[in-house]
Amino acid sequence: MNVFKDQITIPKFKTEAEEAAWWDSHPETAAEIMEQALRAGTARRKVPLKTVTMRLPMADLEAAQDLASRKGLPYQTYIKMVLHEALQKERRSA
Repeated sequence: MNVFKDQITIPKFKTEAEEAAWWDSHPETAAEIMEQALRAGTARRKVPLKTVTMRLPMADLEAAQDLASRKGLPYQTYIKMVLHEALQKERRSA
């Protein structure tokens, strides 16, 4: 079990938006958590990503931006999550 030298305290949040606002105002905390994980060898490796360009109907883009905002997420991240979930669902039903 790895014990971190400096204990980091993250408060409990009532909403996702409250949590997102806290993380936005404490970027040094996220950086420190990643540094500690890298030093401890417990950081997860990302899957390879490829940048793509897509043309979307404005109504779909605006809906994604609105829904992402409600969840406290960047809209590109939200679109990626929705696409990933839809692909997993299709694979299971195929």
